[in-house]
Amino acid sequence: MMRFARLYYRLVKFEHTIFALPFAYVGAFLAVGGVPSAHDLFWITVAMVAARSLAMALNRLIDARIDAANPRTASRELPSGALSRVAVIAFCLGSLTVYLVAVWQLDPLVRWLSPVPVIAFVVYPYLKRYTWLCHFWLGAVDGLAPVGAWAAITGHLPWQAWALGGAVGTWVAGFDLFYALFDVDVDREQGLHSWATRFGVDGAFAGARILHLITVVLLAAVGIGLDVGILYWLGVLIVAALLFYEHTLVRPGDLRRLDAAFFTMNGVISVAFFAFVLADVL
Repeated sequence: MMRFARLYYRLVKFEHTIFALPFAYVGAFLAVGGVPSAHDLFWITVAMVAARSLAMALNRLIDARIDAANPRTASRELPSGALSRVAVIAFCLGSLTVYLVAVWQLDPLVRWLSPVPVIAFVVYPYLKRYTWLCHFWLGAVDGLAPVGAWAAITGHLPWQAWALGGAVGTWVAGFDLFYALFDVDVDREQGLHSWATRFGVDGAFAGARILHLITVVLLAAVGIGLDVGILYWLGVLIVAALLFYEHTLVRPGDLRRLDAAFFTMNGVISVAFFAFVLADVL
């Protein structure tokens, strides 16, 4: 059991939940301008973890053949044979069940909207086969986290909720442009599409800078549209500073610190911003 638990943990890269979950909490806390009920926070957490696990498992399942042909990903659980397709399908069904149970405990609006992210999860892995716009789809999917949490708390989706979702979407799409640099040569060989295969490494850096600038602008717009305090604005400044630092870690021709830029810094950004929002509403 522990062996399978470790394999599933690695399959969905559970530690990367830290990217999206804090922003879901940001959506929930800003929606009420305070602390939501323990009931809502618990079921939002369960829904988020289950949804992300489902998304990652579906991605691994659909991309198993592509991963097997890529030296960087050939050792993943499905291509290596550590987990069977049946085992991953069973995990997907379990995650989907938990997700549906969780959303059913929240506002009726999210029950009606619950199929939207599931459909988006299925579509995303196929997009890289057809278009370099796949990064924006991934950003839009992750941007649903704060939007969904906002709806789960209030049953309404004002423009501030969408702006917050947009900020998360451009943030995720921006660092996904960096992430695609790991595989740009292999992607070209396999006929796969990404921003980097279409516009080159320099284009990926330029696109990420623009997207992350939009992230900061949208976070500022959310603050203007809500009754927030100085700590929220300090959080926005911290996000801007961390994004700027992230872009100093890597440059065209020098990707040695790409792991730090992608994994470490984005986890710090997510947690830090939530901490400032939490302090602001308390």
